[in-house]
Amino acid sequence: MFLDTYQNFFSNFCFGCLFLSMIFYLTSLIFPKFKIGQRLGQITSIFANVTLFSILSWRWISHGYFPLSNLYESLLFLSWVLLFIHLLLEYKTSSKIVGPIMTPIVLLINGFSNLSLPLEMQKASPLVPALQSNWLMMHVSLMMLSYGTLITGSLLAILFLMLSLKHSKFKNNKENFNLDKGVLTLKSNTKTSLVIASQFLEDIDNLSYRIISLGFPFLTIGIIAGAVWANEAWGSYWSWDPKETWALITWLIFAAYLHARIIKGWEGIKPAILASIGFVVIWICYLGVNFLGQGLHSYGWMS
Repeated sequence: MFLDTYQNFFSNFCFGCLFLSMIFYLTSLIFPKFKIGQRLGQITSIFANVTLFSILSWRWISHGYFPLSNLYESLLFLSWVLLFIHLLLEYKTSSKIVGPIMTPIVLLINGFSNLSLPLEMQKASPLVPALQSNWLMMHVSLMMLSYGTLITGSLLAILFLMLSLKHSKFKNNKENFNLDKGVLTLKSNTKTSLVIASQFLEDIDNLSYRIISLGFPFLTIGIIAGAVWANEAWGSYWSWDPKETWALITWLIFAAYLHARIIKGWEGIKPAILASIGFVVIWICYLGVNFLGQGLHSYGWMS
């Protein structure tokens, strides 16, 4: 009873912090003179991150296993990973773009986990024998880390594509603009338009590439750990289960992305399109397969 009350309070507190963070970030982006909005967004994001960490830690301590045994716990962990990456990127790059694109995604994930999933899914339960494996914990935690980094990198790639289209409309414009950590405001005689400098686009492209390069090894090792666990649990390293198949498709797409960047020397729009496709495939692999409720990964939602 105490655990449920504790979790409900802190889940609502976390959702509120994420909502405020999103409002602060978007306000500071739309109204650049509202400089305190960026700082307030960071503070509320930190509160949300600490709250998520506390919820996960409490479930771990109370039930004696790493809290990644069902979809609800994995969504909380993914939210925490995304927030942590977002705060780290902001600290390292001082970018004003990361917050406005990351906090809405985290808010949606958090809202879905707390408002859409049935209460039975949100409650911790004893692990079945097949889930009592260190290989499984390694597999799931690495997959969540890879999803968090790859989603972040893919979001930046999608942002790059959107801003590239916008930038192409202004590439021949001779008017002056001011750079403020990426977002450029072009003031003409009649209206204010959003312009993105070529250097800023290149920075987004390179940042997306570095983040995806970090997430790909997590994905690779996570899939290998899952294969070892599958052999322990089901007697086969690979069964062409829907989850396994889509994980392989995800790996192939991001492998193609890195191959194009490293071997072929692609930059800009072409690899960004690959990363954007990867963003969709990640969500199919992570949630879509669970919606279908088919295959050996039958402990997900609606399975």
